[in-house]
Amino acid sequence: MFDIAELSDGVRRVTFPLPTKPWHVHGYLLAGDEGWLLVDTGLALPDLEDHAAALGVELAGIVVTHFHPDHVGGADQFRAATGAPVLQGELDYEQCVHVWGNPRWPERMAAWFAEHGVPRGITDDLIEVGSAYAAFIRFARDPQPLRPGDRVGGWEVVALPGHADGHIGLLRDGALVAGDHLLPRITPAVGLYPDSRPDPLGDYLDSLARTRELAPGVVYPGHGDPIDHPAARAEELVEHHRRRLDGTLAALGPLPRSAYEASLDVFGADLSPAARRFAVAETLSHLVRLVEEGRAERVGGHADVAWRAA
Repeated sequence: MFDIAELSDGVRRVTFPLPTKPWHVHGYLLAGDEGWLLVDTGLALPDLEDHAAALGVELAGIVVTHFHPDHVGGADQFRAATGAPVLQGELDYEQCVHVWGNPRWPERMAAWFAEHGVPRGITDDLIEVGSAYAAFIRFARDPQPLRPGDRVGGWEVVALPGHADGHIGLLRDGALVAGDHLLPRITPAVGLYPDSRPDPLGDYLDSLARTRELAPGVVYPGHGDPIDHPAARAEELVEHHRRRLDGTLAALGPLPRSAYEASLDVFGADLSPAARRFAVAETLSHLVRLVEEGRAERVGGHADVAWRAA
């Protein structure tokens, strides 16, 4: 259900409905030096223009934390409905165009997952799901570029790569609007995908360390309630991934295994095709990190990538 809630002076949470789990995504209205900023937009849905009117404020800007559909999908609709400019990280916009502006992307994803051992039935489902998503993604072309250290209405742009390569947050007076970088009850997905940075889990662990250094007093996440002890939550997530790394290593042995095969041990065999995609991508990000740590090695060719313990 669409909802607006006042969280603190100058921070309002805007909850947009989603048609699938987790059933909602949070955007935020932030008081800026030049007016109100909207951070993230939900999906492109027929009633989004009504949601824009219901905000009840004039927007000075629309900021996108990262290019995933539930955060960027409605950006162009909000720009058209409000006249406010859209601002997005440079790398994030490049990937946004590369993925959502590419009608062949679902086939690219399917081929890439096949290289990592995913069976044909699951890769075919990826093509169908990817095509279905297109109607809900209307990203804004040529947004104003953002770089780490920039200020938007007095809020500092902070780089938080990991969940997405170009993920950013906004920091001001001890409050961090963090998109999906830090979530209170679930672990943000950190997967390896085609044409992305080579070590997303390494990036994410560095971003968690950066969060502890920034020491915000509160984090406003893209899903769930505000996080009042961000440093402790960041440490929990570091430990989660350390355990997951050990579990992924345990799924390997002296004989090569594909990421798909390893994911059956790490995440279990009973998953939907969509969930298996995330499981394989997460397994890959952990396999790459294990290679970086010298605990595993990649073997096989381009069409049949495999991994084994070092």
